[in-house]
Amino acid sequence: MSVLAQQLWFTAPQQVEVREQQLSAPTAGEVLVQTLCSAISAGTELLVYRGQLPADISLDATLVNLQQSTAYPLQYGYASVGRVVALGREVDASWRDALVFAFQPHASHFLTTPANLIRVPDGIEPEAALFLANMETAVNLVQDGQPAIGEKVVVLGQGIVGMLLLQLLQQFPLAQLAAVDALADRRQRALAIGANPVADPTAVAELQHALSNTGADLVYEVSGVPAALNLAITLSGYASRIVIGSWYGNKSAAIELGGAAHRNRLQLITSQVSTLAPALSGRWDKQRRFDVAWQMIRQLNPQQWITQRAALTDASTLYQQIHNGRADLLQAVFTYPT
Repeated sequence: MSVLAQQLWFTAPQQVEVREQQLSAPTAGEVLVQTLCSAISAGTELLVYRGQLPADISLDATLVNLQQSTAYPLQYGYASVGRVVALGREVDASWRDALVFAFQPHASHFLTTPANLIRVPDGIEPEAALFLANMETAVNLVQDGQPAIGEKVVVLGQGIVGMLLLQLLQQFPLAQLAAVDALADRRQRALAIGANPVADPTAVAELQHALSNTGADLVYEVSGVPAALNLAITLSGYASRIVIGSWYGNKSAAIELGGAAHRNRLQLITSQVSTLAPALSGRWDKQRRFDVAWQMIRQLNPQQWITQRAALTDASTLYQQIHNGRADLLQAVFTYPT
């Protein structure tokens, strides 16, 4: 079978368009997937939309669908859930009608191989499965930060990754779990999860007082704002760990590494989900981490954070709202007619 697919293309900074492409029947080793929903990343994807990606790096070094250059026009997206609707002659019949997750740019249909698909476990709804990539990222952040019993932990940024991370950390026997975000709506969500204190990033004195003026043991920076690293340094204590989960693209900021930062023996840890921490690689692999991410999806119901659903044809308006920082928009999702 052949289909006319709708595909989202980023054509210039702050410009997107929906293009139609005729997809042929799957070749011998391919499958055709009809997308049910796909999630917008307000982190990396917004860098693509704004034209803030470095020119000398691929979109992702490990994902087949994202190894193209960052030059416009380009497709992007890494969280699609759909159903396999056609098989090539060499594909095992068990893939027919399978509900699958794919690190796939936004499109109504796409051709791929089974090796690039992840089966969604039974009992997990499509919109919940959309959070696999971000939940794996949150699990990776926990593994890289290694929170310990009785520690004081701060999460800077309450976008979707920060929110998922906060939910994971809430399960640890911490002495304190604080959250910081500039948007009041997100601070209210963090407070409802159980973070305390929850503060605006300008409330430095309040945060320091809440941390008993000894500083946090562990700070996560997932705001996407490079200058937030200075707040992370300010809130840290002696030999604290700062885990940098944001990708800033070509954005930069002056980081204050003099004074207390120099004397406090701070550990700045860059964290990226494409790989596993070397200390874990002897016992962990990607599949084990995916298994944990699926378990957390079942337990934490991340689909509760979806605040906006839209058709692909409404993409231009939706990206502009995200770009402008619409206060009540946390996780936006494209839905596709079946």
